[in-house]
Amino acid sequence: MKLLVVGGGGREHAIIKKLKENPNVTEIFALPGNGGMAEEATLVPIGAKEIEKIVEFAVKEKIDYAVVAPDDPLVLGAVDALNEKGIPCFGPKANAAIIEGSKVFSKDLMKKYGIPTAEYAVFTDCGDALAYLETAPVPTVIKADGLALGKGVVIALTRDEAKNAVCSMMEDKVFGESGSRVVIEEFLTGPEVSVLSFTDGETVVPMVSSMDHKRALDDDKGLNTGGMGTVAPNPYYTDAVAERCMKEIFLTTIKAMKAEGRPFKGCLYFGLMLTPKGPKVIEYNCRFGDPETQVVLPLLESDLLTIMQATTNGTLAETPVKFKDAHACCVVMASEGYPGKYETGKEITIPNEIKGDVFVAGAKLSDGTLLSAGGRVLGVCAVEDSLKGAIDAAYEKVSRIHFDNAFCRKDIGRRALAAGREE
Repeated sequence: MKLLVVGGGGREHAIIKKLKENPNVTEIFALPGNGGMAEEATLVPIGAKEIEKIVEFAVKEKIDYAVVAPDDPLVLGAVDALNEKGIPCFGPKANAAIIEGSKVFSKDLMKKYGIPTAEYAVFTDCGDALAYLETAPVPTVIKADGLALGKGVVIALTRDEAKNAVCSMMEDKVFGESGSRVVIEEFLTGPEVSVLSFTDGETVVPMVSSMDHKRALDDDKGLNTGGMGTVAPNPYYTDAVAERCMKEIFLTTIKAMKAEGRPFKGCLYFGLMLTPKGPKVIEYNCRFGDPETQVVLPLLESDLLTIMQATTNGTLAETPVKFKDAHACCVVMASEGYPGKYETGKEITIPNEIKGDVFVAGAKLSDGTLLSAGGRVLGVCAVEDSLKGAIDAAYEKVSRIHFDNAFCRKDIGRRALAAGREE
């Protein structure tokens, strides 16, 4: 089978490594991929949002199955366009990807179908939003309606911070048209949990839960990032919580999307907050999370391609999905200065014996040399019987990898370890 994977980050590298385990896979094309994937996939210089070129390439190469991993091409209708040419895909069509593409849509969906989430108000006029903030409780959460590279959410601790966030989104257009509408949301408290799930539009199969670390610096300080590391499973996500989420959130969401004429197939990501009043949805993503994928997929024992095809074919209920009874940790190695300004072009050295545990996010090949080419450069992973073992093993691997100006958080998993001891 010839496969095509759209995207070019650490998440896509993790997906490609797992897909290669299927003996029927003869070739994988990564569009555009990155230099660190060159040993596992054929890199094709077509951007993830260049839908027409992606389709043209897929037809020309007679691709048997495509995996559309990032949010932008999903929202732009990449799956629809590929399907029109008879190419089956993993991922939702555009009318279902809106669950991530529009915060307003997802909040209204949850309100309509009684899915637990934070109280909210929607604004299309900056003046109205500022007037609302005069009396709204703080802290509060300000969200741009559309996609904003994972950066369109501001947790405002004061009224002035909230007003500044609204003005920057609605008037200054820091996120372009994504900020034309904003959601002002109740601030929730409690442990956060990420749960990725496979779904064919009828059946939903949650994957192993995970815990992300969004802030750039230790002790959850510094700016928000795309994610500095993850551990799985999340100790706060107990069997009792999982049962409640399945009933109140997961199945309800899948049924709601079907009722709206927007059946969701692919990977639906549930960003949850375990509040004192029970689990609530913070956000939906219409695809695998990054860097959650890098700890979830190494724990998957079943064949990924078979599961993906089952979501496409509507046969997920009859398809085995099994995960290892183990723990995983992923530490992100980033360029100094990320998520602000940073330098690239630094040579990366990774010992051969640990390359299988490294997911490359931001790198390019230059005359056979791997160079840093992004903010988040590598995800270094380990799977062990215990959480502490996985954390220690991941950091041991980090210590053996080098590129100039590299930095990482030193406390990935610390909170999870403490939670495990509390139980």
